[in-house]
Amino acid sequence: MADTKREIERKYETRDGALPELTGVPGVASVQDKGVAHLDATYYDTADQRLASAALTLRRRTGGTDAGWHLKFPVAPGVRDEIRAPLSDDLPEGLARLVRSRVRDRELRPVIRLRSDRDVRHLLDAAGRLLAEVSIDAVHAERLTGDGGTARWTEIEVELADGGDPAFLDTVEKRLRKAGVSRSGSASKLARALEETAHGDSPAPATSAPVPTPSSKPKKRKRQKADQPVTAGDHVLAYVREQRDALVELDPAVRQDAPDSVHRMRVATRRLRSTFRSFGSVLDREVTDPIATDLKWLAGELGLDRDQEVLAERLRTALDALPPALVHGPVHDRVTAWSRAGHSGAHSHVTAILDSRRYLTLLDTLDALLIDPPLRKKASGKPGKVLAKAVRKDLDKLSALVTQALALDPGPERDTALHEARKKAKRTRYAAEVAAPALGRPAKKLIKSMKQLQSLLGDHQDSVMARQTLGELAAVAHAAGESGFTYGVLYGREERRAEITETALPGAWASMKKAIEKRAAF
Repeated sequence: MADTKREIERKYETRDGALPELTGVPGVASVQDKGVAHLDATYYDTADQRLASAALTLRRRTGGTDAGWHLKFPVAPGVRDEIRAPLSDDLPEGLARLVRSRVRDRELRPVIRLRSDRDVRHLLDAAGRLLAEVSIDAVHAERLTGDGGTARWTEIEVELADGGDPAFLDTVEKRLRKAGVSRSGSASKLARALEETAHGDSPAPATSAPVPTPSSKPKKRKRQKADQPVTAGDHVLAYVREQRDALVELDPAVRQDAPDSVHRMRVATRRLRSTFRSFGSVLDREVTDPIATDLKWLAGELGLDRDQEVLAERLRTALDALPPALVHGPVHDRVTAWSRAGHSGAHSHVTAILDSRRYLTLLDTLDALLIDPPLRKKASGKPGKVLAKAVRKDLDKLSALVTQALALDPGPERDTALHEARKKAKRTRYAAEVAAPALGRPAKKLIKSMKQLQSLLGDHQDSVMARQTLGELAAVAHAAGESGFTYGVLYGREERRAEITETALPGAWASMKKAIEKRAAF
């Protein structure tokens, strides 16, 4: 069974292999010698170093107090989440799945062996509590591929105790700097080992798919920053890359059922799909439409979990707000049971989807698109013109949908029309996100307006779905001989919320539209 530990540490260069005196560091009452541990770790990666390129490390280590398999994900500079599994000969399937979005069908094989003699000290406060662990690591690195280069170095590592104040590391660093010790130039031992054992024929780490630059004005491009988009195609592909990266990076979080991870992954799929549809003048839709179909499929599968999560929270909040006198029967228990059963089944389904061939092929296809994008003629055009026109087109369609929906009488037909308008508001917002780096403030203002409209329409749609679910729960309760009174009260309140939204919508939309037209940017 794997467990996760937040690791906050800093690494330092040391030439003489000596540890400066740390007893006088503010807050440190004593330094306890914990002896020397002999560590032997084998690091795994693909032939093109897909894990290393993403600053992920996967190792099997013996020796010390935490022998086993360790998978580390970067969180921030000097901060990583380490997921541990018991020592075994083969890579645990649980860890293999957490790197699947990176590895795909590539083979994981040993790439580096690190043998370290770790001389450990514990920094303790006056009450004997651990503040940090400091070690002097004498490292011998051996490359297990290619020509098998080797390297040796000694470094100081300072790791904050669990739950400790990160500011304490600054205090320790002041003392180390006064003693002439400086920060390591490598983010990890593995990164240093890969660099120092490399030969000319060693495979280069995999990188993200490059964003092609179809600009026909090289002189203008030279005046730009290396990674700054210039053409309309540059901007669209930069946004596609960002969402592709989000899918890959969120995959492990979804598998671990991290809060909000499913929602964020689903949003990334929608952003990609919307981008392909909105910017058909930039990317050939004969190529992107099949990808959009797979993205729609993935969003739908992820929605089984996300929609359940949103509805459950809405129902619990509404139920908690009711006076006790209006709660008849085991309504809380029934809502909780419905929520748990739905989430459990949905999460199992989602993790199976992330292991499916269709999903992994989709990731490969997105990589291929970024490497060799199906650019159309307007891709090389000025972003201020090409992107603005695409956003304007989406905005006009949204305006027509909202106008049509508001003209309908309240009821299922209007509910459906408002839901379609909500989806178009999202698409318009995402198109404005693509254009924002090129168009600046007008696009940012449009994004804000679309968020407001999306929130209004989203609350209305959530009310529609909540009423449907309440009706189903009431039917089950009735069949069990329970009172349906409370479900009726909640239904009525949801109905009233929808009426308020529908009443406010015409004025809100008129204000948004007036503000958008005033800016005259689209």
